Amino acid sequence: MRTPADWLTGVRHPEGYHGRGVRRRFFEGWYIKLVAADRSARLAVIPGIFRGLEGGAADEAFVQVLDGLTGRSWFHSFPPEAFHAAPHRFDVRVGPNHFSDRGVELDLPGLRGRIEYTSALVPWPVTFREPGIMGWYGFVPALECFHGVVSFGHGLHGRLEFEERPLVFDGGRGYIEKDWGKAFPAGYVWLASNHIDTADGERPDASLVASVAIVPWLRGAFRGVIVGFHHGGRLHRWTTYRRARQTRLEIGDQHVHWTLTGPDGTLEIEAERMRGGLLRAPLRTAMHQRVEETLDASAHVRHTAPDGTVLLDGVASCAGLEVFGDIDRLAATPERFSRSR
Repeated sequence: MRTPADWLTGVRHPEGYHGRGVRRRFFEGWYIKLVAADRSARLAVIPGIFRGLEGGAADEAFVQVLDGLTGRSWFHSFPPEAFHAAPHRFDVRVGPNHFSDRGVELDLPGLRGRIEYTSALVPWPVTFREPGIMGWYGFVPALECFHGVVSFGHGLHGRLEFEERPLVFDGGRGYIEKDWGKAFPAGYVWLASNHIDTADGERPDASLVASVAIVPWLRGAFRGVIVGFHHGGRLHRWTTYRRARQTRLEIGDQHVHWTLTGPDGTLEIEAERMRGGLLRAPLRTAMHQRVEETLDASAHVRHTAPDGTVLLDGVASCAGLEVFGDIDRLAATPERFSRSR
């Protein structure tokens, strides 16, 4: 059984493992993005664990891999005993594979090697009032799904042997986030990129993570938003718990148009949807629903300060993008809590 001390450790350390003492209906996964300096290699590696999301379903550890250039994906299953993770820091082992704040060691069929991180990880700040990206919602143990940003961006060094060909990541850029809880939302949009190019050819040190989802709450639901745009040495936020407003959300077959306003100004996102690979995700109805994800999406991003000054205008490339589930319901769900009828 999960103890109050385990729960408090999880609140304070979103990067750590939250499954201690949990035996049924639980998942946790870390999304580790690796992009070469010239962007010619793009991988997402996702270690994690499922614990009985369905009655009688077997527990299972795993490592998933997505090739962002081809859209191919692989799912490598391991017994749950092969999974080990620290609750108070980012340190995960799945069989011979190791993931930590120092780097990645992989020993998978067709993918082996070591990548070191050459700079410190840059997490979403954890404070007493806002323990990470979830804000005060991080204190609510009954939420369906929790989210964390382990690093907005860090340097890479090393190489991987990928199907007998070398992938060199020296001078590349990484990104790490994670999810845990009972199941993924019934409908959501997620976008992440830390490769922003401006019209004048500059590549500022910037990173964007943005998601909107149906959040079950009491006997109803609301459309929850958590968006962080890290640039200019500062994290700019548009979140439900900071009373951000979504003045536009249009989700089509080819594009996502999204505009938000809040104390940090206005953020406009116009993302182009691309075909991607199929990853397995924990949903309410099954452990292994297929979710299409790409690492080849692009989005025009424009951040305007409250006084009208354009702070950053550019194109986010090598972007991860997922649009999944009941999108019509997502668009119709109110931004604030409303009780189901």
